[in-house]
Amino acid sequence: MKKNKFITLGFASTALAGALMFTPSLFAKETASVDKIAAQKSRLQSLAKFTKVLGLVEKYNVDPVTIEELMDKALSGMLTNLDAHSSFLNAKHFESMRIQTNGEFGGLGITVGIKDGALTVIAPIEGTPADKAGLKSGDIILKINDKSTLSMTIDDAVGIMRGKKGTPINLTIVRKNEPKPLSIDIIRDTIKIQSVYAKNIGDKILYLRVTSFDKKVVEGVKKELNKPTNKGKGLILDLRNNPGGLLDQAVGLVDLFVDEGPIVSQKGREKSDDKVYSATSSGTFKKQALVVLVNEGSASASEIVAGALQDTKRAVIVGQNTFGKGSVQVILPITQEEAIKLTIARYYLPSGRTIQAVGVKPDVEVKFGEIKTYENDYTIKEADLKKHLESELEKVDGKAEDKKVEKEDTKKDKTIITAQDLNKDIQLKEAVDIAKAIMIIKG
Repeated sequence: MKKNKFITLGFASTALAGALMFTPSLFAKETASVDKIAAQKSRLQSLAKFTKVLGLVEKYNVDPVTIEELMDKALSGMLTNLDAHSSFLNAKHFESMRIQTNGEFGGLGITVGIKDGALTVIAPIEGTPADKAGLKSGDIILKINDKSTLSMTIDDAVGIMRGKKGTPINLTIVRKNEPKPLSIDIIRDTIKIQSVYAKNIGDKILYLRVTSFDKKVVEGVKKELNKPTNKGKGLILDLRNNPGGLLDQAVGLVDLFVDEGPIVSQKGREKSDDKVYSATSSGTFKKQALVVLVNEGSASASEIVAGALQDTKRAVIVGQNTFGKGSVQVILPITQEEAIKLTIARYYLPSGRTIQAVGVKPDVEVKFGEIKTYENDYTIKEADLKKHLESELEKVDGKAEDKKVEKEDTKKDKTIITAQDLNKDIQLKEAVDIAKAIMIIKG
């Protein structure tokens, strides 16, 4: 009997344990079900509220407005309030984006973004009408042709600024340290961009300027690095006022200098949006001293390059804090003629830090400016004394002026950055000095 009783008690104990083990699961399922019902109820209430407001506006608004117009305005407002880069693309804006992606268009050559609620110039593209007119990174566009931009979306602003080649446009600009807004007239032109420029600084340093990340950047940079005359040179990579572009080109550019590890990752709400882009060991330029120049006009892909090279300790970053655009947008069609541009993920650098709204802080902070130099024409070496006196004699005889004019007429070699050029750009001068120091340390 005792044995049977024990077995029975044992069974009862096991059953009780099982009940205790499964009860929380049942409670969890019930709670989840209640939460789901509550969420669905809230969703229906919200949709009912939206429909009611839609009907009231359609019925009582002082100006007649169609339901189609109201829906477009509602969609535009909803997406614009999500973040600075999401937007609703109606038929006009959707077609405009297609033109921008697939072909040439008339415009100003300017990249804009919403910063602190204002339409802000990220960067003018080098050589374009905006650049020639003197627009600068950080300028706030207050008006476009007398139309206020305070409630304007990025797509609306771009749509107005784009137009036929040869047509005029006026921008009212608010610029830091200027006492009043500036009025700038610009003539639109066809935007054609050369993305990679190469110049020499002395015999030992190569200067590469990347103006935007189009599909030819990696190819262009690699071509310059592989030239026999550039082997072993220190490298200045100038990404100032570079508004970004293609992600694969940014990854490819970093991969030229880093041989392993992550370059950048993107993380979104859905796991399918998560990706990691890593470096490969083939074709890497590991030994070159590398300094990267950035400023507040360096955005998106430029920030990925600068941040990845900084995190991997491959380069020294010089200049000013970058713009801070580290999000991923996709175009999602909703009809054949309309779409939404939606932020689906954010970029993260190798260290795990984000770029969004923070940017990349340079290792060496240097503001843009000039270096004032003073030369004493009479401080000369003994060996140059005779030549100097002959020069002074020519001034007395009136012959020196002709030589001066002849010298001024001589065209400057655009592939060379001179000492005078460096004195006009203190950020570049600092980058060159750092590159020289790295080369000395590395031998």
